[in-house]
Amino acid sequence: MKIESKTVHVGDRKKTGGFTPVTTPIYTASSYVYDSMDQLDRVFDLQEQGPSYARYDNPTRNALEELLCELESGHGAIACASGMIAIHTAILATLLDRPKRVLAANMMYGATTSMLMKIFDPMGVETTQVDPCDFAAFEKALNETKPGCVIVETIANPLLRVPALDRIAQACRAADVPLIVDNTFATPLLVRPLELGANIVCHSVTKYLAGHGDVLGGIIVADAANFDTIRTLSRTMGPVLGPFESYLTMRGIKTLGLRFERQCANANQVAAWLTKHPSVERVYSPSLPDHPDAEAIGRLFPAGKSSGLVAFELKGADKPKIFRFMESLKMIVRATSLGDVHTMILYPAMASHRDLSPKHRERLGIHDNLVRMSIGIEAIEDILADLDQAFATCN
Repeated sequence: MKIESKTVHVGDRKKTGGFTPVTTPIYTASSYVYDSMDQLDRVFDLQEQGPSYARYDNPTRNALEELLCELESGHGAIACASGMIAIHTAILATLLDRPKRVLAANMMYGATTSMLMKIFDPMGVETTQVDPCDFAAFEKALNETKPGCVIVETIANPLLRVPALDRIAQACRAADVPLIVDNTFATPLLVRPLELGANIVCHSVTKYLAGHGDVLGGIIVADAANFDTIRTLSRTMGPVLGPFESYLTMRGIKTLGLRFERQCANANQVAAWLTKHPSVERVYSPSLPDHPDAEAIGRLFPAGKSSGLVAFELKGADKPKIFRFMESLKMIVRATSLGDVHTMILYPAMASHRDLSPKHRERLGIHDNLVRMSIGIEAIEDILADLDQAFATCN
């Protein structure tokens, strides 16, 4: 079955008594009664599959976990209350019996970097940052720091760099270091990191997977070597996703293939249009032929698809001009998220990378005139017209 068909069918149609629901219902129970205590004992001991207590299992959440495990080619999955707690749990799981050192991409979602600095660092976990798109530098840092885990993003937030994930995974395997990949920007439709040799994949399901701006959630998908530890942490700490959010995410994933294809096609056109606009200084998009990671993109991504995200720098703009431009938009939504059906725009210096100091952002190339767009499924003519009138208004 192709992945687009898996998004529609996997996880559903579990037989319940004498009937089978076509789609997975919402189970709100916090505990469950079994016909015999022996059966419940087997469920608690993980010898038999089934829910016992909602912190451990929930049929709606389990269906979502089955679906995403299949989409990411994993051994097991845990649905979490947010993308950040998914990443936190994944890092914690890898460091329990390993050196308390993390090798992290220098360009990542600002909250991930902040978590490493503000939560893990005070706990004695040392973080080294490296440019994962410079493979020689990455390999050198991997060999020198001997970390307990490595964490990178498939497509880096917000400048949309694309590291050679296959080479990074191979190097991590050779060094026996678990590789955690945040695959939120790419989705399993573009890249499946576990198939390339990664050990753990995380997503914010809030974004493309749920896709409609009405869910907060995350997912961890792991290989056989790491899943049991992650499951133990989850059953103990309870960072799990609720049944309503699990249901909404499953419903959203059913249209992921259609949505993402349109979003990628629209983003390609937006990026090409922006490169010719006199108000734009620079455009960042994996679809552009002069992208610095074009070789990795060509090797890792399916032909013609390269993400639904575009970032660009507004020529000669400071913060007030950026705000005027964003406030001039009529259809495009000014909001802090991405991957929704509607086109959204965000100012990284104010939102996604706010926790980083201005000097840190500047070192990374996140300039104060940079905005990031998540392209939706609207008519491309309407997206371009809204951008054009906003450029004209703020000039």
